[in-house]
Amino acid sequence: MAAETFWNNREQSQRIIDEASSLRKKLEPLLEAEKRVDDFKVMIELGETEPEAAQVKLQKELAGDWEIFAKTLEALELKVLLNGPHDRNNCILSINAGAGGTESCDWASLLLRMYQRWCESRGWSYEVTDALPGEVAGIKSAVMLITGENAYGFCKAERGVHRLVRISPFDANKRRHTSFASVDAIAELGDTEELDLPPTEFETDTFRSGGKGGQNVNKVETAVRIRHLPTGLVVASQTQRSQHQNRATAMKILLARIYALKQDQERQEMEKFYGEKGSISWGNQIRSYVFQPYRMVKDLRTGVETSNLQAVMDGDLDPFVSGWLRAGCPSKRLAGGRDEDLE
Repeated sequence: MAAETFWNNREQSQRIIDEASSLRKKLEPLLEAEKRVDDFKVMIELGETEPEAAQVKLQKELAGDWEIFAKTLEALELKVLLNGPHDRNNCILSINAGAGGTESCDWASLLLRMYQRWCESRGWSYEVTDALPGEVAGIKSAVMLITGENAYGFCKAERGVHRLVRISPFDANKRRHTSFASVDAIAELGDTEELDLPPTEFETDTFRSGGKGGQNVNKVETAVRIRHLPTGLVVASQTQRSQHQNRATAMKILLARIYALKQDQERQEMEKFYGEKGSISWGNQIRSYVFQPYRMVKDLRTGVETSNLQAVMDGDLDPFVSGWLRAGCPSKRLAGGRDEDLE
């Protein structure tokens, strides 16, 4: 960066600046952590020379400081585990209702709310770019664009089938039902990862947006649906007020999906992005949420579980995500590991 010719190529210079900033963000917390450890050692050595009463007081202070420091180390450890090529990118999260009819559509809407609350707790911003309502209640599918640091790195832990067990609010006989919904996560492409695809490979349709909207949204065909003919992938966007904005959003998501699919085909690792979910039905779930007869959420890959069901539905997903990362699931899955090997 100190070279005289550094600014000759502005785009390359900006990439180097971004890389340097990223390295600083990794190094500075580590150096700060090392300094804190040295401070603890000094405090312990000083405390050993104090009277017994002063030592007890100092021990309590150190215990509280260490508890705070341990949480900092935990966050630092997770960042180290997020070392995939796209972990820093924004994430495109898709939710699809599976076996279970109206129950599954309602379950998909509950998952959507859960991920929205999770994003808010982590300081990420999100936008629901497309949602297909269920015939009676809930949603058949939804797509979220999640923007934030390491969004894809964390969200990829949620990829799979999620199973719900509860007494159905739609059953007059109050019977217990099991519902399924799948979650998929792909990384949003950066500017340097754009695919060079001819315009003839895309087919674009416009339609009127559904749901609530302003004077434009429901009267003019502002919603956009784009199909990639060679792969058959389809993406729609209808949340923006202008057709141009919806087209840009839909194309961004579609390019990310095409890129993910091409990566799968080239490496013959369909499990990496898509195959990991399996069919949206019994026997393929990664996590179970039991509302009745008891309350529990359990991750079937790592064994992490909690009885605080309400906290999980309000977005407290970090214990499950960190458990998945620490279990080495990303590296094992990339090496072709099977689900049963990871439990």
